[in-house]
Amino acid sequence: MSRLWVAVLVLSVLYGLFAGFPAEVGAAAMEGAPAAVEFMLTTGALICLWSGVMEIMRRAGLMDKLSRALSPVLRRLFPRSTRDSETLSALTGNVSANLLGLGNAATPMGVRAAERMARGGHTGELCLLVVVNTASLQLLPTTAASLRAAEGAAAPFDILPAVWLSSICSVCAGIAAAKLLARLWRG
Repeated sequence: MSRLWVAVLVLSVLYGLFAGFPAEVGAAAMEGAPAAVEFMLTTGALICLWSGVMEIMRRAGLMDKLSRALSPVLRRLFPRSTRDSETLSALTGNVSANLLGLGNAATPMGVRAAERMARGGHTGELCLLVVVNTASLQLLPTTAASLRAAEGAAAPFDILPAVWLSSICSVCAGIAAAKLLARLWRG
């Protein structure tokens, strides 16, 4: 993937130079570099903050309570995979982090759950995990709100109703499609 990005960058610069826009290419590079560094620092700080919040929740026992609350739903969605307690733990951690809008904190747990599902040969449930993780039902879109606040939004959480509606619709549509395709694939 990194080779693809490097190739796109090189082709873009070469095109700009040969098309007669060397000044614009230089100006874009000079303006873009500091903006990219600022964006990475802001985003990195937000990821650290919310990952820390997630760790505090885990140590305080709130993650266990949320996991227990999510367990019945996850057992119905992933009946074979959740027989293994470690897979269930990774799944609940992943879904919990996504509910709180902490997609980057959810990734390691999602990868752990996916690895355990793949080892168990639960490919249908693994596909469903990818769908659920990608659609990501969110109660608190903390990352999006943090980025909005960093860009100067007066009310960064005013997007809540739209996020709730769109994430509920996307998760339901994704689960329905995954279940339907799993049945068609078998039959």
